[in-house]
This record gives sequence, C-alpha cells and structure tokens, in this order.
Amino acid sequence: AGMARTLVELFYDVVSPYSWLGFEVLCRYQHIWNIDLCFRPAFLGGIMQATGNKPPAMLPKRAEYLLKDIKRMAKYYQVPVQISENVFQRILGTSTLGAMRFLTAIEMTQPQYLEPLSREFWIRFWSQHEDISQPENILAVARQAGLSSELTQKLVEMISTPAVKNRLKETTEEAIKYGAFGTPAVVAHFKGEPHLFFGSDRLELLGSFIGEKWLGPVPS
Repeated sequence: AGMARTLVELFYDVVSPYSWLGFEVLCRYQHIWNIDLCFRPAFLGGIMQATGNKPPAMLPKRAEYLLKDIKRMAKYYQVPVQISENVFQRILGTSTLGAMRFLTAIEMTQPQYLEPLSREFWIRFWSQHEDISQPENILAVARQAGLSSELTQKLVEMISTPAVKNRLKETTEEAIKYGAFGTPAVVAHFKGEPHLFFGSDRLELLGSFIGEKWLGPVPS
C-alpha cells in the first residue's frame, strides 16, 4: 500500500517575494514528494499586526542585504523576481488586501485556478512592477490566468462580501495559530501534528522532516 500523503499547507501573500520563491519550489515538488499541497491565501499585514512583526526593510542594513539576497535567490530558484529601484516604497505603499480577497474568492469557488492566479499576481507585482491594488490590474491578472470574464465578474462582486472577508481573516488567524509571524508559512501535518516551517529556505528541512529527498530548488 502507498504511504499516506502528508498535507502541506502554504500560507502566503503575493506582496512577499519569498512567498513566491517558496510557492514555486513547492509547486515543483508537489508531484515529486508524497504530499498534498494546499494553497492558503492569507493577509501578511494582518499577521504582522497580530504578532508585532515589522517589515524587514524597516532596518536599513537588513534592507540593503535583502536586495542582494532576493536577486541571488531569484537566480538560484529560477523565479523571475525583479527588484525595482523603489521596491520598499512599493511594498509599503501597496495594499494586497483586494488581491488576497480575490484569491480567497477563487479558493472558495474554483480552487483549481488558485495556482495560476497566484503566480500571475506575483508576476505582475514582482516582474512587471504593476500596482496590483488597482482593479484593472486584478482583471488583467484574471485574464492572464485563463479565467472567463463571467467568472472574473462573479469574483469581483464577491470581494466585498462578508463571506470572503471573513474567510481571509480566518485563514490569516489560522496561520497565526500555527505560529506564523510572516510569510511564507508552511505547515506540514505529519504524524497527527502540525509543524511550522517559515521562509522559502527551509523547504530542504521540511523534506528531511517528512522523509522526502531534497533535489535542490529546481528538481529536474
């Protein structure tokens, strides 16, 4: 008999470049490792607020390092994160609440679109430097991800409903309950217990923990 699959939940926000790196690596491993990957759109602002965390960019030395780190990571992970000049102003000045609610609405209705839709938001924000808080950009993302205009319209209408707002809030609170203080927060349900792994650079450790082989960030 085949081994039981390990449920791996990925709590993420598209404002976070490290979430994108972690997302792509887990997407690559979802058919290599014996896991069920579950995407959990959460709101990073809410996690930060609840845990008293601050964006790493608030510390100038760390901000300086972060720019180099993201460039190196993007190359090593083969994910097209492009750092713009005013990257920190963009992160602090963009609310991803609308985008994360849009992803929450798709999670509630057509979860099979969650992977391509999330990826498009990251590409738009991190490769093309577009303002994803703007409604027209949300529409463009949906189009790129292959959503019909009828479905997109339905999702746009859902964004402002209590059901979607509450669902995103609940997912965010769930991440906090598991111990998250930022994103990506990866929770592996192993031997009846949830185990938190924080950041895109702990997936090697996650593999080892659940008894899976790590083949680098880009397994061929």
